[in-house]
Amino acid sequence: MKIILANPRGFCAGVYMAIDVVDQLLDICPDETIYVYHEIVHNMHVVNRFRDRGVKFIEELSEVPNGSIVVFSAHGVSPALRAEAHERNLTAVDATCPLVTKVHNEAIRYAKAGYQILLVGHADHQEIIGTRGEAPHCTQVVECPEDIPDLVIHDPNKLVYLTQTTLSTDDANVIIAALKKAFPGLKEPPSEDICYATTNRQRAVRALAPQADLVLVVGSRNSSNSVRLTEISQNMGTPARLIDDRSELRPEWFDGIGTLLVTAGASAPEDLVQALIVDLIERFGGEVEQHDVYHEQVEFGLPGTLKEQMRKRGIDPTGRRVLRKDADQAMGAWLDRHGIAHRTVDLTVGVTK
Repeated sequence: MKIILANPRGFCAGVYMAIDVVDQLLDICPDETIYVYHEIVHNMHVVNRFRDRGVKFIEELSEVPNGSIVVFSAHGVSPALRAEAHERNLTAVDATCPLVTKVHNEAIRYAKAGYQILLVGHADHQEIIGTRGEAPHCTQVVECPEDIPDLVIHDPNKLVYLTQTTLSTDDANVIIAALKKAFPGLKEPPSEDICYATTNRQRAVRALAPQADLVLVVGSRNSSNSVRLTEISQNMGTPARLIDDRSELRPEWFDGIGTLLVTAGASAPEDLVQALIVDLIERFGGEVEQHDVYHEQVEFGLPGTLKEQMRKRGIDPTGRRVLRKDADQAMGAWLDRHGIAHRTVDLTVGVTK
């Protein structure tokens, strides 16, 4: 079997940052229980690995003892939740992805300017709940074009749309086009809200799925961006399966499969991809081709709230940053160590820095 590995895949810089926040807190606060509001990222393995280290994941702040440390997940939270944490004297450490924070800031700015906000995304997703909370009285969520007739619009010339960062660009464009048709004066955000990692992984699947007989997406089922990757492959005409890890593989999926594309959602650890590759090679033999479509070298600084906790404990955070590097070189070295035949195909169409 020929196995194509999509690059980019897996962790984005925002996920690296969120995970690093919890890792750092576990190191500098060994005698305290670390609480995380909601899953730190939407991946079963990441969450369970932290649980094994004593982290408590909660869905209500009332579950956190007064004065304890609570981490806000990568998806962001509403101002009301931040206020509740302050009132209960919780030490809140913010692991919100900076690209989600950007959308929050846009919502605040447009609300202050008197705009109604049409928030494109999934109403029950934690990111949408947090963003909507920034301006609840002037925000309406649009999940599909069929929602448009039910919108309550006061002034069609004072409308702006914002989007969830992990949407399928295809789906978002359909909704945005329908909104623009209904409201010609609709204002766009100053820059794209769907994040670079979501966009790059989707573009890689669009470019590579037509070469494959089957696509495997490593990611959890509550990961919006992972689900979108399977949908995009299916829309391209290639069957796709979303799996948490290799234990979910089924032999019947591979009947007649000569070429397989493997990718991973932005919250899926690379070691799960590696374990999957070993399993596939043991079952079917063959070689691995890494296809480079986009390169990513993205840095985020550590959150200010984490730096504050480090300084309180005598740790200097100066210059510390979180760097998301391409997975291709590390995977190439790993394949060499495991004696797996491989090569790299350079299809680069862009670089994100």
